[in-house]
Amino acid sequence: MVNRSLEELEAERAGLYGQLAATGDFRRGSVSENYRRCGKPNCACALPGHPGHGPRQLWTRTGPGGKRRGRQLAAIEVEKVRAELDAYTRFATLTEAIVEVNEAICEARPVTAVPAAGSPPGAGLLEDPAATDGEKGGS
Repeated sequence: MVNRSLEELEAERAGLYGQLAATGDFRRGSVSENYRRCGKPNCACALPGHPGHGPRQLWTRTGPGGKRRGRQLAAIEVEKVRAELDAYTRFATLTEAIVEVNEAICEARPVTAVPAAGSPPGAGLLEDPAATDGEKGGS
């Protein structure tokens, strides 16, 4: 890993925040194409080998409590929903990158005895001299 200065890391974080702000509308889930049988015995969809009525586009996602939810999309909605799903992927990637750079900033920020005015929370905490290698000791 390349050692970057605190200023470089903070500039990277600011850039990531800017990209995050420009993400726009997004939603989780997926769009699938489905065919279904109507259940009428005299319909063509009841014949063996018939795929069923469709295609219909269904947006599905996992809701609270892990419950799967779905909604059939109108033809004019499909591309809009797909673009919002792509935006969610960008959002998730950006948030992971923000976490990574913030962890690097926390590691790079010097430890001071007294926090300076306006410094971020935790910047003035003293480090335990016995734990200089970043690992917990003992059992």
